[in-house]
Amino acid sequence: MEFRRLGRSGLTISAIAYGNWLTHGSQVEEDAALACVSAALDAGITTFDTADVYAGTKAESVLGRALAGRRRSSYELFTKVYWPTGRGRNDRGLGRKHIIESCHASLERLQTDYVDLYQAHRYDTTVPLEETMTAFADLVRAGKALYIGVSEWNAEQIAAGAALARELDIQLISNQPQYSMLWRVIEAEVVPTSEKEGISQIVWSPLAQGILTGKYRPGEQPPADSRAGHAEAGQSMRGFLTEEILGRVQQLRPIADDLGLSMAQLAIAWVLQNQNVAAAIIGASRPEQVHDNVKAAGVRLDPAVLERIDAALGDVVERDPTKTARG
Repeated sequence: MEFRRLGRSGLTISAIAYGNWLTHGSQVEEDAALACVSAALDAGITTFDTADVYAGTKAESVLGRALAGRRRSSYELFTKVYWPTGRGRNDRGLGRKHIIESCHASLERLQTDYVDLYQAHRYDTTVPLEETMTAFADLVRAGKALYIGVSEWNAEQIAAGAALARELDIQLISNQPQYSMLWRVIEAEVVPTSEKEGISQIVWSPLAQGILTGKYRPGEQPPADSRAGHAEAGQSMRGFLTEEILGRVQQLRPIADDLGLSMAQLAIAWVLQNQNVAAAIIGASRPEQVHDNVKAAGVRLDPAVLERIDAALGDVVERDPTKTARG
């Protein structure tokens, strides 16, 4: 496993992180989920990412049980707050009440006294940023969270959040955006701003919801046991399931073959070439998927390979920075 520092901080994380969106508590039975977490630990993954909203709070509980009994200092635990977790008017967003209450609930479900990183799952335009950041600062000072991060904030929002964090004397060290060979909307604005502010990317969906594994082929129905074949999970990837994109992705296969990599390994290795990326989050429904994906850690792709990838994908790559948080 390769390890990287997160932002301009002293926190070291595994370059491959394990996430449980769309799996634990929903798609995957608990025994399989526990086996995947065990496989991740065995493979050298020390960084685990979840959120209060995943599977209606069940994902945090499953992860808490999976990590129970492990030495707390041996892994890094990340969660998030923003999306609704109840029917109450204050059970959502980044107001002080929801942030504080959600943090305490997450800690209980995760069976821990603190999280290493507490992340704003989106930007809340309805709440003053000062209120949000002050609530986060109070959690840091109370020892409930060691560091603060955000997810899918645009460059302007990241800069404003970083400025307030400095005023409050806390560390805002990460952003969690969607990023893959097919979805590069962070490159033009978010990455340069993050580099300036000392913030790293922890990227989700490096496989573009599984599209970059090559298992979805043009002209064919998605496999019944795949994410695209799952009614709820498949909704998040419909934008990638076009004949043109699927055809272009198949052109990556000979590139992966020449390097002795699976297509999934090639896709994960590609996002890790970006020096502002600290980790790529993988999900899994089977332990063997974990073992396959971690082999991407430490792989170096030379400029000629990166050019071949760009040529293969052509104009199906999305680069529009205004599409941040829309994926």
